[in-house]
Amino acid sequence: MSPESTGQNEHYLRVFRRRFRTWRGNRPFWAGLFTILGGVPIAYFPYANMHLGNMTLAMSTTAGAGSLIIGILLITLGLTMWFHHIVRVFAGVAAILLALISIPVANIGGFLIGFLFSLLGGALSLSWAPGEPVTDEAAPAGGVPAAAAPDGLSYTTDEQTAGHPGGALQGAAVPQQEPAKYETAVEVDGGRHRAG
Repeated sequence: MSPESTGQNEHYLRVFRRRFRTWRGNRPFWAGLFTILGGVPIAYFPYANMHLGNMTLAMSTTAGAGSLIIGILLITLGLTMWFHHIVRVFAGVAAILLALISIPVANIGGFLIGFLFSLLGGALSLSWAPGEPVTDEAAPAGGVPAAAAPDGLSYTTDEQTAGHPGGALQGAAVPQQEPAKYETAVEVDGGRHRAG
């Protein structure tokens, strides 16, 4: 090992940042963050007091407990999106439904701030899909991968037809149909229907 090795001299913040970026890329991070940010104002505003000089303005309503439950559930769904990303579709649908329920229950959805953040977080969770690394082995050179060929059709490439007469134009990327497994032309009563 040389003293110029990059692994030993790397700053711990750079290592933490790289690990966090890898962790963030494997889950719907932004969906969870927006859902958590939407749950906070929905749970906070019914219990908050604003002070205007000597006057205290309380925003509490009769639905204070309902808004607290909705806010805590949204925060929990945001954390679920982060740490159990397999159930992201359920968490996204639940976040959207709770955001819609928060409009009549929790001070117009936390004065529309919590509603919009929760709705955006739920939509991002529904649309997120885990990425798969692209490998060179998945697709043959110049052709269509076998998994992408529809319904048992096989495709020929330029390399496969190079040795045949006609060169690359003969059968290049033309679907080759498999022969029928059973005889399709069966004559019954001379080719006529019973009514005929």
